Amino acid sequence: MSAKARRQQAVTRLIESTEIVSQAQLVEQLSTEGISATQATVSRDLDDIGAIKIRSSSGQSIYALPAFVPDRVAPLDQLRRVMGEWVAEVTCSGSLVVVRTPPGCAHVVASALDRSGVEGLIGTVAGDDTMLCVASEEIGGALLADTLRELAGLDSSNEERGR
Repeated sequence: MSAKARRQQAVTRLIESTEIVSQAQLVEQLSTEGISATQATVSRDLDDIGAIKIRSSSGQSIYALPAFVPDRVAPLDQLRRVMGEWVAEVTCSGSLVVVRTPPGCAHVVASALDRSGVEGLIGTVAGDDTMLCVASEEIGGALLADTLRELAGLDSSNEERGR
């Protein structure tokens, strides 16, 4: 697992288990786990995983990972950055598209895609290093796979492999 994937998994776990009120606190918590990160890096990680600030029951503003909100759309440049950094391979069969990532990274890509509003993407299911994308009947898996390859900056010469 890459250092970034390990760090983002730790950030996710910390947000889900602890009331994190600031990026500085998150940097400190990561440090206690032996993970070195700057505030700028943590800021990008929070953006990548879709963390938001909410008001806790104690009245503090804390980081949280939101439930799926269909109208919250990830910006295209963020999606391209995530896809370009994490997607290794895209193949398809019928209306299903399989996306491969480094170990521990599929959830980051799936979250970005689910919030992206990519035409023809019904939804995703993420494992550790593989995710399944379901294409609408109108678009189909082959066209969705082409779109995802383009977003990831992958060579389209591999596209025939999955057909």
